[in-house]
Amino acid sequence: MPATFIHQGDAIDHVPDTDLAPGAVVVLADLIGVTTRTIPAGHLGALQLRGVFDMPKATGADTGIAKGQRVFWHPANQVVTTDPTDAVALGHAVRPATDDDAVVRVRLVAA
Repeated sequence: MPATFIHQGDAIDHVPDTDLAPGAVVVLADLIGVTTRTIPAGHLGALQLRGVFDMPKATGADTGIAKGQRVFWHPANQVVTTDPTDAVALGHAVRPATDDDAVVRVRLVAA
């Protein structure tokens, strides 16, 4: 059977086990999605797999991120990082973030 086109894939269906607020980052193995609306537990919602989002990052020495730099999501710390250790590929920074910035603008790239 040949492949059958379903849709562009910028978002996928998701039924969470717990309530998800807008902006929740959901890790599904090597795939990351972000909610844009509240998704109650057990209800069908959507995860954005592509797009540009402001996302939290750590602050302090050596936490700056250059524009264009590849970034990762650290699930345990709930922050964007440039260190792939214990993290999942997220996308690229599209605006520089200094050591003092608490957020970085990221372009998600679906795995």
